[in-house]
Amino acid sequence: MTLTVLFCVDPLHPRRVDPHFSREAAAVRDHYGETALVDHDALRRGDVEDAIGAVPSGLGPVWYRGWMLSAEEYAAMAAALKQRGTILLTHPDDYRRAHELPGWHETFAGLTPHSVWRPLGTGQDPGDLGELAELVRPLRGGPAVVKDYVKSCKHEWEEACFVPDVKNLAQLHDIASKMVALRDDHLAGGLVVREFEEYDGDGEARVWWVDGEPALVGPHPDSPSVEPDPDLDSVAPAVRALGCRFITTDLARRADGVWRVVEVGDGQVSDLPSSVDAMDLYAHLPVPD
Repeated sequence: MTLTVLFCVDPLHPRRVDPHFSREAAAVRDHYGETALVDHDALRRGDVEDAIGAVPSGLGPVWYRGWMLSAEEYAAMAAALKQRGTILLTHPDDYRRAHELPGWHETFAGLTPHSVWRPLGTGQDPGDLGELAELVRPLRGGPAVVKDYVKSCKHEWEEACFVPDVKNLAQLHDIASKMVALRDDHLAGGLVVREFEEYDGDGEARVWWVDGEPALVGPHPDSPSVEPDPDLDSVAPAVRALGCRFITTDLARRADGVWRVVEVGDGQVSDLPSSVDAMDLYAHLPVPD
């Protein structure tokens, strides 16, 4: 069979791939694969049938490569595609498990900063001080970071991300509230509080895993010029235990020299740095039998 990938459409040119993914689409075609287009904006609006309207019926097994979707949006897309004879190779349950921190955190325990979380809706208060005290009780005292289940507000580091002392509940509440407000209707899942670790400042590695094996080791998009060489011996068993076909792990070296897992993500929605040859990734994506 042929490698087939669904890419996000260019909102301004509905017959073209979104420019952010154009070089990846070219790599798929160069690899003798096929592409089709989905409308990410329509998926976010809940117009699923419109979103997949340009996908031919009966494509069979496909990968998605595009902008992030909530787990609910991804599941809705998967169900609608299945009705038309097109099956996403990443099951919605696997997408949620890799995409949202509560799905992967326990599998990577000991390899990633200890974290706690609670579900929240858009604009919801993070909780009163008593609720926050109970939430962070398992964490050690000292600095922490707050985020939602998928992303942080790291560009608003002091206002909505970094907490100097996680046991200072009033400060934790203020910073978490700002994070929730800034994420607005993009808030994913709820509130996460993670113990802070100091890294060496040399930049992160992004490792792409396919069927439990490292397919591509490269830089994180925030540091595309870095040429990392992370130690994967301890990470590989956790990746395999997670059981998802296509994921990424972002790794950074702690000040003591130990490589740590900063984030896990679904490979379909993880950004590929511009410094990486897209063919180096797509040559490793398996073609269904």
